[in-house]
Amino acid sequence: MSGSSKITGWADSKTGEFKRGQSAFRNFISKKPSAEFPPERGRYHLYVSYACPWAHRTLIARKMKGLEEIIPYTSVHWHMQEKGWRFATTDEKLPGEHVGPDPVHPDYTHLRDIYFAVDADYKGRFTVPTLYDIKQNKIVSNESSEILRMFYTEFDDILSEEYKKVDLFPQHLQEEIESTNGWTYNDINNGVYKTGFASTQEAYESAIAPLFTSLARVESHLASQSHPYYFGNTITEADIRLFTTIIRFDPVYVQHFKCNIRDIRSGFPALHRWMRHLYWNVPAFHDTTQFEHIKRHYTRSHTQINPPSITPVGPLPDILPEDEEVEAVKAALSGKK
Repeated sequence: MSGSSKITGWADSKTGEFKRGQSAFRNFISKKPSAEFPPERGRYHLYVSYACPWAHRTLIARKMKGLEEIIPYTSVHWHMQEKGWRFATTDEKLPGEHVGPDPVHPDYTHLRDIYFAVDADYKGRFTVPTLYDIKQNKIVSNESSEILRMFYTEFDDILSEEYKKVDLFPQHLQEEIESTNGWTYNDINNGVYKTGFASTQEAYESAIAPLFTSLARVESHLASQSHPYYFGNTITEADIRLFTTIIRFDPVYVQHFKCNIRDIRSGFPALHRWMRHLYWNVPAFHDTTQFEHIKRHYTRSHTQINPPSITPVGPLPDILPEDEEVEAVKAALSGKK
């Protein structure tokens, strides 16, 4: 990102609409002979932020596929300032594993330092996740959807049978998953950002309408089935990609991004049930979710939305236990008996 661009100035100055930039690094780790980036234990380092839903996807997939000992990671500090994501210092005690200085480049203070070391003339954004090749000193990818696909299959030859058989993108569901990904990304994953970063009333209202229409579409889909996951009895990419937005919805997006037509816990019972099942029962989802990073990042980094950087206390708790409901839902359920 050029020095003249404000790192959080993401809305179009004319239309007020949020426009997400394209990922600049789109290489691929591959098992194919003579691949530039072959799958190897310890060769790659993953840079993430616990606050970021796009990075969160890769942490979930990494754990689901048993890649913890193969691809180490570092989480940046939750506070994004003018130079972008920075690494936490040794004296900062933040929740979550691997939140600290960059172990690959101990002298680097910001994620941008990696980008400039790879390309001194780099003009793009410094985003997470970033998958880095330690051996070649190159960035493999900073596109989360493609990092997910690498994790699914390209390391299978060095995984135990237990993890090799984990199939997050099964052949018989690929067409449905791809179709779902399209509108889920545009209306929900990116929709909360289009709503939150809109700088005109018209842009805001044009983003929030499809967001809630698509949330209702997900609710209808989940309510129509008895299975715990989006497409049946096994977790797939559809669950991963949706979860990282929905888990942030009530704690952040409702108030900070003004996505306040309804919240998840009182307005979407099937979606709420699905989210809580993943969080409370699947370690890959629970262990990679850090609410302090999530709430503080959005409310204290986006000063164009929240100038005094005040982090709301609620909702409490950040996520309800599986057997609890908010009072309004309790009353509605009791009225049906």
